[in-house]
Amino acid sequence: MSPTPPQRDAVSLLVDALATYRLVKLVKDDKIAEPVRDRVVEAQGPPDRSKVSYLVHCPWCLSIYFGAAVTLARHRWPGPTALVSRSLALSSMAGLASLHLEKH
Repeated sequence: MSPTPPQRDAVSLLVDALATYRLVKLVKDDKIAEPVRDRVVEAQGPPDRSKVSYLVHCPWCLSIYFGAAVTLARHRWPGPTALVSRSLALSSMAGLASLHLEKH
């Protein structure tokens, strides 16, 4: 297996970082995940009293787990992970761009 060029490593890192960001936003903020967040709080208690509830509301906490999952997936299944990460990264970029453009 040939070594990965540094430029490709940098691009993969950026794509995976944006994919991780999107996964965090999905779980922490998106309306589609709200029922799951609500069920966690209902079952475990409020975030200030439950580590599990805190986890689904904490972007720093979620990013560790999603970052590790994306990293492991890219190592184990590089092709499929690249496709999924790229889609998530594009979604991140579109969301960030719309936030920025809507302010101006």
